[in-house]
Amino acid sequence: MLPPQRDSGKLERPLVMHPLPYEGEWDGRIAYLDRDGVINRGFEDYVNTVDEIEILPLAATSIGELRRSGFRVCVVTNQSPVGRGLWTRDNLASIHTEIRRLLLLEDKDAHLDLILHSPYAPWENSWARKPNPGMLEASRQIMETAHSDPSLSDLTILYGPDWKDRPSEQDSVMVGDRDVDMRASDAFGVTGIRCNPDDGISGVIDSILG
Repeated sequence: MLPPQRDSGKLERPLVMHPLPYEGEWDGRIAYLDRDGVINRGFEDYVNTVDEIEILPLAATSIGELRRSGFRVCVVTNQSPVGRGLWTRDNLASIHTEIRRLLLLEDKDAHLDLILHSPYAPWENSWARKPNPGMLEASRQIMETAHSDPSLSDLTILYGPDWKDRPSEQDSVMVGDRDVDMRASDAFGVTGIRCNPDDGISGVIDSILG
């Protein structure tokens, strides 16, 4: 099993999530978001440095609206340049730190509760790489556990048929701009919403929130 990864450290390391700007308790809804073409502009040769980050119009406001409506927000992104040695996990972490900073500059509620990535090349056939659902499976278990125990001390992440008694994803969504995102959402059992990569999340936010 080639598991998904967080930007640094162990996958099961502690996770303290920012309080939701929402009246009421979190009811388990998650917005699983692809990164490039959903939050920031994607490029054929990848987003390689912080200088290449371009947040899509109204992406921050849309993420803020999701959280103000009671959704937790998790990014699930394929990042094979890490596994292929084009750049390091530290570089990816710096890109994600800057994306978080830019989002919060536009909307104080636009926190990304969790970011998971798959560093593996397509030919490695990792369960964590979309269109497989491993990142979504891990993110649900991490966020559910972190809600009551931010230390994640008792968390053992299960995948595929090993994960029994899964919670319903009927009120959650997966937003992506590519076929692999929609196939991952189907494999996971969550509603997939495909966006135009020029518009990103803002182009579909009304259909999510009604």
